[in-house]
Amino acid sequence: MDLALFQPEIAGNVGTTLRTAACLGVAVHIIEPCGFPFSDAALKRAGMDYATRANSRRHADWAAFRSWSDAEGKRLVLLTTAGATPLPTFEFQPGDTLLLGSESAGAPPHVHDAAAARIAIPMRPGFRSLNVAVAAGIALAEALRQTKGFPA
Repeated sequence: MDLALFQPEIAGNVGTTLRTAACLGVAVHIIEPCGFPFSDAALKRAGMDYATRANSRRHADWAAFRSWSDAEGKRLVLLTTAGATPLPTFEFQPGDTLLLGSESAGAPPHVHDAAAARIAIPMRPGFRSLNVAVAAGIALAEALRQTKGFPA
C-alpha cells in the first residue's frame, strides 16, 4: 500500500502524512510542485523526527509519477469529494496507491481520469471536506484493515 499526495500546498499536512506512513510502514509519494519549499525544516514541526524515517519519494511532476506507477503496475485509488464509491464499500487490494489531491483544488480532471477508482469518505450533510492528512489516515486505515496490512 502506498500514499501519494498530488501537489500538496501545506507542509504540515505533508509532515503529518509522512508521520502516519512511517508509523504504519507505507511509502509516500510527493508529486511536485509543492506549494511550499520542500525541506526537512518545513516538515519537521508536524512530522517530528518521524518524517525523516518515512519511506518517501519525490516525483518532479505528474508525468514522472505516472511513469513510476505504470512501471510498478500500481492501481491508483483517488480520494475525492466527487468520489462515486463510498469508502466503506470499496474493496482495496494490497498494491493500491491511495492518491489525494491538493488542499485547495483537489485533483484536476486528468488525475481523475487516470484513477482506476474514485472514492469518497462519507460525511454528514452540509460539510464540504476533511483535512487531507486526516482523510489520508482514515482511508489508509481502512485499506490496511481490509488487506490485513497493519504492522504486526
